[in-house]
Amino acid sequence: MQHSKYPLILALALAALIVPGRPAVSQVPTEPATTIRIASLAPPGSSFVKVLKAWSRTLEKETEGRVELRVFSGGSEGSDRDLVKRIKAGKLDAAGVATTGLSMVAPELQVLTAPGLLIDDAQLDRAREKLDAKLQKLIEDGGFKLLAWGDGGKNRVFSSTEFATPSDLAAKPGWAGKDNAVGLAYPVRVGASGVFPGLKEGKLEVVPASAMAAVAFQWYTKLKYVTSSNFNIIVGGSIISKKKFNELSKADQKTLLDTAARAASKLDQIVARDDARAYQTLLGRGITEVDTSANKAAWDAASKKAREQLVQRGVYSKSLLKAVEAAATN
Repeated sequence: MQHSKYPLILALALAALIVPGRPAVSQVPTEPATTIRIASLAPPGSSFVKVLKAWSRTLEKETEGRVELRVFSGGSEGSDRDLVKRIKAGKLDAAGVATTGLSMVAPELQVLTAPGLLIDDAQLDRAREKLDAKLQKLIEDGGFKLLAWGDGGKNRVFSSTEFATPSDLAAKPGWAGKDNAVGLAYPVRVGASGVFPGLKEGKLEVVPASAMAAVAFQWYTKLKYVTSSNFNIIVGGSIISKKKFNELSKADQKTLLDTAARAASKLDQIVARDDARAYQTLLGRGITEVDTSANKAAWDAASKKAREQLVQRGVYSKSLLKAVEAAATN
């Protein structure tokens, strides 16, 4: 036989196959990857989902396969309210949410969107940096861990009818999210999906929104006026249940937070660019810009009154409001 020249080699090879405790192929067990189920309202193919998937690949690579994201997009898991509820019920682990979602975790976080308080990115970043420990504790007390902040553009006031001052809007039906106390001046509380029908049927006339949202949801087709300035920034973020976060090793927790911060930084650049482009698109499509500087005192007074009303209603404390004001200006 051809193999007769190598009897010792054949014997050793057979022994390796049949001797107990000496398998030919390594049977050392490997730990299964920890899968984080994360959902977003952003549509498939959007910049947000693309960044989310890139984040997933980076996370898996930097944890050497120990942690991965499973992404659900396009509102398949419901609204912001639904996402937070599903995380609490253990049906999801994490989500990218806007102000409504954050307010369900910790209502006091709405101080970051108090009217007329933090109106540019620099102010908002400064306030969050200086009050980081306090804001993180609010989120953790709600049973969550913040992975990264993520904002949704400048919040402006749109209207289907002409206006110049806040008093011009007082008697008009306006939209506020179901759980968004900051929109207390607006009596019509429906989800985002109810805005277009409300505008079409005349049940809504005033809509606070970013230019991006007005374009993406086609609301602008039923609106004619928009403020030249914004009154806050739409604050959001990526959150994960503390229970799921604590399943990870300290090293993997750090990697998750690091990669989340990088993804959020990329998204912030995209949002700022797209929101500015969307605003110019609106003006180019016939939306009339309302110059708020012409009645600045009236707009400032209305914003201050709204902030004070939110304190009186217990949405956030006066001390927290003062702390945010100080952090934003210093």
